[in-house]
Amino acid sequence: MSRLVGKVLVAQGGGPTPVINQSVVGVALEARKFSQVTAVYGAVHGVRGIIEENFVDLTRETTNNLEKVAGTPSSGLLSTRDKPDEDYCARMFKVMQAHDIRYFFYVGGNDSSDTVRIVNEQAKEANYELRAIHIPKTIDNDLEENDHCPGFGSAARFVAQAFMGVNLDNRALRGVYIGVVMGRHAGFLTAASALARKYVDDGPHLVYVPERAFDVDQFLADVDRAYSKTGVCTIAVSEGISDAEGTPMISKLMSVEERDAHGNVQLSGTGALGDLLTETIRTKLNIKRVRADTFGYLQRSFMGCYSDRDAREAREVGEKAVQYAMWDNVDGSVVIRRPVLDYSVDYDLVPIEKVAGKTRHMPDHFINEAGNGVTDAFHNYCRPLLGSGLPESHRLRAPIVPKVLNV
Repeated sequence: MSRLVGKVLVAQGGGPTPVINQSVVGVALEARKFSQVTAVYGAVHGVRGIIEENFVDLTRETTNNLEKVAGTPSSGLLSTRDKPDEDYCARMFKVMQAHDIRYFFYVGGNDSSDTVRIVNEQAKEANYELRAIHIPKTIDNDLEENDHCPGFGSAARFVAQAFMGVNLDNRALRGVYIGVVMGRHAGFLTAASALARKYVDDGPHLVYVPERAFDVDQFLADVDRAYSKTGVCTIAVSEGISDAEGTPMISKLMSVEERDAHGNVQLSGTGALGDLLTETIRTKLNIKRVRADTFGYLQRSFMGCYSDRDAREAREVGEKAVQYAMWDNVDGSVVIRRPVLDYSVDYDLVPIEKVAGKTRHMPDHFINEAGNGVTDAFHNYCRPLLGSGLPESHRLRAPIVPKVLNV
């Protein structure tokens, strides 16, 4: 088989993660090893950078600086929310032809994988030799065919550590706390809050994910029951929780809804859901101290909080993508397999159609029967992904001094 000679183009799409740069650096460093690669370009601002011919030459970047960027959160090449259609991809393909791009690697989630699919089909129709490979990335952990996705472990670690802090705070000054976590259709990241528990009375005491219909009356009953025991109730809520008809709760509780560029109900970038649930608890249960936070962007690029395992795997999916393209001369989507639970991974390449435009949800056996928590099976699945050195809290164990006045 003759070698395909030409340039490599790598881009990042969608929301940033703490380890997405590992994948880009994996592509750049691995691609620079192959003699058929004439240059390695990076597209600035993802697919938009491609149609605007906004490229940087990673062939001329130092290995030292690439490694420093790899350890930095967010998208080093910058990103985009553009969702290309056939015409958009045709413009991208024209630019690729003009620059003699023969290898295209796109690091991203559901929409990014679909972009790779379209570009690949257009190249075949034009009889233009191009190897287009999707590299998985998403903190939502919702890509089909993958046991887990690069970016999730680090974001999950942040969520778990944040709820560790919440446990300490809420125990000191008792009340109800709600943490709203990212996840439109999949609840993996919200469920990771359960890894914060160390002591039997630690929170989150309630966990609500989009995979289960959300009922306000049942929610209030759950909160009342948990709060009545100790005067403390910590709650983790996915931003995408919906009622039995599929209506997002943020739309149901608000009189006016906002929508993003893709026409989806705006879930992130607003504290509305937390505020509305807080007011509902105050009004219906007459609990005075109720607080809510929306984690928002914090969970995507929090400096210094990452999973070492997640970082290694994010690097390897980039390296494997290049190896599949160069050695095997194939297209597709790189996926992570976990052949044993504790713990190893394999990498595979699957047809892009198996991943493109599809959403993976939390399996039923990860969610408890009541729909307000997670199971041991989820703990066993998620804990290794958070990496080594996860901090833990400690409590005073000194004996209680007997009362004298006994008032």
